Amino acid sequence: MSRQRYILMSFDVEEFDMPLEYDQTLTVYEQMETGFKGLEATMSVINGSDALCTFFTTAHFANWYPDSIRQISRRHEIASHTFFHTQYKTADLLQSRLELENITAQPVYGLRMPRLKKVPMQDVIQAGYSYDSSINPTWIPGRYNDLSLPRTMYYDENMLRVPASVSPGLRIPLFWLAFKNMPYSLFKYLCIQTLKKDGYLCLYFHPWEFTDIWEFKIPGYAKRWSGEKLQQRLHRLIKDLKTEGDFTTMWQMVSAAKPPEPRQLNEAGHAKPSKQAPLAK
Repeated sequence: MSRQRYILMSFDVEEFDMPLEYDQTLTVYEQMETGFKGLEATMSVINGSDALCTFFTTAHFANWYPDSIRQISRRHEIASHTFFHTQYKTADLLQSRLELENITAQPVYGLRMPRLKKVPMQDVIQAGYSYDSSINPTWIPGRYNDLSLPRTMYYDENMLRVPASVSPGLRIPLFWLAFKNMPYSLFKYLCIQTLKKDGYLCLYFHPWEFTDIWEFKIPGYAKRWSGEKLQQRLHRLIKDLKTEGDFTTMWQMVSAAKPPEPRQLNEAGHAKPSKQAPLAK
């Protein structure tokens, strides 16, 4: 490679509540059980590689499975997915960070809002985060239209924001739905094209995708290629991208490009302003 390229593979670790959006009743236990089965399946793939990943975890899920989250944190990055996946209040920003730090005994630097919900960046700063990855700078019908936002990393009210990757030009989203619905060769091509253009690639998935979810009443495009087939596809993607860049956590990339200010564990910090984000185009 002519220069270092970073592959940021991330997973939103959460209670499986998507069926609730489609009027299917699931108990909290059922939501957690499916989420945990997916996490086990995901880790069976990740542990078989040398890829470093970021796991955006709800504190609610982490409180159910603290030993698993603690074990993952020994090698990978644990970041916040707020406290609950279905409900939200501003206080959840700080409380989720503190809860995850208590479980892992490590600082939590990153945030991704469930369903990429928009929140004021000053709230995120006050809660002590160093970066936010709650943006998909594309158009998803019925969800959001963020075509006006920067395609690569930038600062918003002094908060570093790391958008999910979209392709150059047409801004084709390279997220979980594209991974399972797009022809693999096309998805891989767009990933490599984006990686070469931007110097990094930010992908995100959900662990529950990697277990069998066909029984649930959710759209076919959301459960296509679930379970073992998707595990095999993820294994293939990791293998194919290894020759194109280095798998690393978001915090490792951010801190390598811009050395951070030291922060004590469980202390609400404040992001320092900067004119340009690391690697920004």
